[in-house]
Amino acid sequence: MASSEGQHESDDGMDAFMDKFKTQQYENAFSEDNWEEEFDRVPMFMKKAPEEIDPQKYPELACLQAIIHDEDRPPEEQAKSLKDEGNAFFKEKNYKKAILSYTAGLQKKCGDQDLDTLLLTNRAAANFHLGNMRSALNDAVAAKKIKPDHLKALIRGAQSCIALRNFAEAVQWCDEGLKVHPTDKKLQELRAAADKHKRITERDARKSKIKEKKLLAEKEALLAAIKDRGIKLLQPVKPRQSGSDSQDEDEDEGSTAEIAQLNLDGLGSQEATGAQVFLDEQRTLHWPVLFLYPEHQQTDFISAFSENNCFIDHLAVMFGEELPPWDADRKYHPNNLQLYFEDEEKDTFYQINPETSLLKVLQHKRFFVKSGTPSIIVLVRSSSFWKQFLTGKKIRGL
Repeated sequence: MASSEGQHESDDGMDAFMDKFKTQQYENAFSEDNWEEEFDRVPMFMKKAPEEIDPQKYPELACLQAIIHDEDRPPEEQAKSLKDEGNAFFKEKNYKKAILSYTAGLQKKCGDQDLDTLLLTNRAAANFHLGNMRSALNDAVAAKKIKPDHLKALIRGAQSCIALRNFAEAVQWCDEGLKVHPTDKKLQELRAAADKHKRITERDARKSKIKEKKLLAEKEALLAAIKDRGIKLLQPVKPRQSGSDSQDEDEDEGSTAEIAQLNLDGLGSQEATGAQVFLDEQRTLHWPVLFLYPEHQQTDFISAFSENNCFIDHLAVMFGEELPPWDADRKYHPNNLQLYFEDEEKDTFYQINPETSLLKVLQHKRFFVKSGTPSIIVLVRSSSFWKQFLTGKKIRGL
């Protein structure tokens, strides 16, 4: 009977406690309005670590960090805690903070080779994801020095070499790894990829070398053809020294104009088309030629003027049945035109017979090809502009 009464008293006490629990609010409970935000401040339930840890706002997390970085603990414990911290940042894809944690762990110099190797390979992975391929490779090399057969170090090294397009080196990393891990699928896949890229790169290099050799032979043949014809390529003119007297053309054909050595520097056309002189299968030179019409400030550009063609051949096409729209007076007929080239150094104009071939003009002792493009001035004979333009100029025939 006493036992029954005791049980009854106990039940009454529990009822009283539960009644009080229902009416009295817990002082440290989450608020109904912000419970999700407060819940996320608990380290165990955080979805993502905050960028800056405020001890007032995140007291529990600040406490955990203090434990991780407690300098009184053995270096091995500190390094392991920093590795775990780095791994947490890595999972959140916060690779920069992961690198900082792994680096701090390595700086502890704990002497644990396994732990140091993990810190290095993990930092290599973080660097790899950030695109720091050279740093990733350096970490893999450092890890392999500690443990030459470490699988992750070998994989990270191969991955970094492939990203750096060092395919031959990547194959070496894979071969070293497969000696101790012959069945590892990741290493096998990396080796296959590296070997494929290596063979493609070597093939492209061979093709490029053959192409370069062919282009070089073509250039040498082109320059030899120009040299054999006695055509002069003009390089930039050196400033004339003060007090020097100009010489007559018969005294010094080269004068201060510096003739280009036979190289491609003097063959680059300045025209937007990028046309250049070329040698065809019949060993005939074809030049880009610029026609200048100073009266109207207009130009014509012929991208491939055969050296054997005469100027009249092109004039007949350019000024045939249809005259250019800028010729309002309709006076640019082939029979009305006079052609000249200018010797700027001698301040002299040489008149060209339209029946003359391009080669004959290019071989003239005072004709210098500038920027790979011969220039010809076109004027209308006996026009007012023609008289004004040539006034005071020295005129010579070919």
